[in-house]
Amino acid sequence: MTSLTNGVIDVADVSKWFGSVVAVNEVSFKVYPGITALLGPNGAGKTTMLHLIAGLAKCSDGQVTVLGEPVRNNPSLYRRVGFMPEHESVYDFYTGRQLVEFSAKLYGLNPMGEAVDRAIHLVAMEDAQDRQLGGYSRGMRQRMRLAASIVHDPEVMVLDEPLNGTDPRQRIEFQQVMEQLASQGRTILISSHILEEVETMASRILLMVSGKLAAAGDYRAIRAKLDEQAYQVRIVVDEPRRMASAIVALEDVDSVSFDDDGALIVHSRKVATIQTTLPRLAQENGIRLTRMEPIDESLESLFEYIVER
Repeated sequence: MTSLTNGVIDVADVSKWFGSVVAVNEVSFKVYPGITALLGPNGAGKTTMLHLIAGLAKCSDGQVTVLGEPVRNNPSLYRRVGFMPEHESVYDFYTGRQLVEFSAKLYGLNPMGEAVDRAIHLVAMEDAQDRQLGGYSRGMRQRMRLAASIVHDPEVMVLDEPLNGTDPRQRIEFQQVMEQLASQGRTILISSHILEEVETMASRILLMVSGKLAAAGDYRAIRAKLDEQAYQVRIVVDEPRRMASAIVALEDVDSVSFDDDGALIVHSRKVATIQTTLPRLAQENGIRLTRMEPIDESLESLFEYIVER
């Protein structure tokens, strides 16, 4: 068994460059059993890092070990790791079950029927397993791709943006699946660019920006950093001036302004609180709220803030 001191996934002084472009720059971290989230804006180096961890790319410098073994050119280790890439590469004429069966064959499972059944059941896709993937919604495709990546019952799971295309209900279901797998002692690394997607799921969060590790900690520590600076929420209501008057009285609001379209821009250091308070405030004042969206949801502002500190 891999020592917890070493970490199930151990990234040691890893760099990866493509010509003159540095995608990952001297990054070190350890991942332990449970759920860990790798966060960062697009272009931060998350996908490159996951490819290095999965053995799909070679480190330019440094080393990655998984379960105590080097990952590059190590086929026996790949049978203990499940990898779900960000971009789809599936045939639309395959049924969902055929996709999972194909993955099972690649992992050398024989017989494979029971393993395929188990994986499809875990993602609650039994009713749709015989339908072609071309008729699936984006969220359904993601769930069946997840089944394909775990059909061989891996000890370690590396998932690149698995929540893309899922709706709120599907995200809750995904979280339940991840928590079930983590409770069995597995090590799960999930990438995302939205903190709210993973903050209640992951016990630890790694933040990457411009190929570097910017911060690491539990979601409370990351949320505390998020709350230290002002963020913006844009809302559209039928009575913006009356709504603005009600909002400025809130303790957690720094300021309220209007954009060119007449929508309200609310500045706050506690965005999560504001997002739950505003709908209730509109209802209490008889104001129709038609749209609400965080302007800073992609985390670039947070990364810039952390790096500058």
